[in-house]
Amino acid sequence: MSTSDVSLEDKTREHYFHGQLLTTIKRVLAQQHKSLQQLTLTDLAPVDEFHVGGRQASIHFLAQLNLLPQDKVLDIGCALGGSARFVATNYQAKVIGIDLSDEYIATGNVLSTWLKLSEKVQLLPASALALPFADNSFSKAYMMHVGMNIADKNTLFSETYRVLQQGGLFGIYDIVRTSSGDLTYPVPWASKKEHSYLANFSQYEQALNQAGFEVITVNNRHEFAVNFFNKMAAKNTPKAQATLGVHTLMQASSHAKINNMLTNIKQGLISPLEIIARKK
Repeated sequence: MSTSDVSLEDKTREHYFHGQLLTTIKRVLAQQHKSLQQLTLTDLAPVDEFHVGGRQASIHFLAQLNLLPQDKVLDIGCALGGSARFVATNYQAKVIGIDLSDEYIATGNVLSTWLKLSEKVQLLPASALALPFADNSFSKAYMMHVGMNIADKNTLFSETYRVLQQGGLFGIYDIVRTSSGDLTYPVPWASKKEHSYLANFSQYEQALNQAGFEVITVNNRHEFAVNFFNKMAAKNTPKAQATLGVHTLMQASSHAKINNMLTNIKQGLISPLEIIARKK
């Protein structure tokens, strides 16, 4: 990995750093009178499904990967591991997640312990550009809102290709460019333009093909995203702020980032996109 790649990854770590993430989650759960011994996947979903549409988006996206109990699945850029725990619970598959953020990984592993999923879900600090796994280690892989933080998508996809078994499916749920024009910042993945690495679908497809993947499904989730953010804005009350949600992760900047995201989507500049590819 080049020095510039390491520098970009350091900026990404800094962007997502919270400082008191686990303590904050514990405090909010206590305020909601939630017992750590009786927590459910649903209780944590508002904070640990850090992508447009949350759990609803995960259900739609992950269903396309034909996940099976015998699968060994790689979650690239797993954040707190909410999607990994969803896969382990609903598909009984074993999931290994990797993320740049040591804080997210440490917090996510505690959340897995609370839900008694530590044997099914393992989260590790690692780079998507240098995956610490042998060739052909996984039968399925996915990433959700990761590519916007990675400039070198060729290496990202070639590394994923390397660790996937022949015929393995790779799912991508990312924010992509849908037209030219200046975006309004900050947004959830970047505080300013210089730290955002958006690409359009053609660029994703080219990088996937170059790595050896065949794109088999593409779904633009523009209308879904607009509806999701409109509902989120309507629920953005002081009472809602006292519960778990993406604001728990983004703290004081959450309102501006969410509003700017919705503005950029409504202006047709960006959109969430699902891509399902197969290793040929």
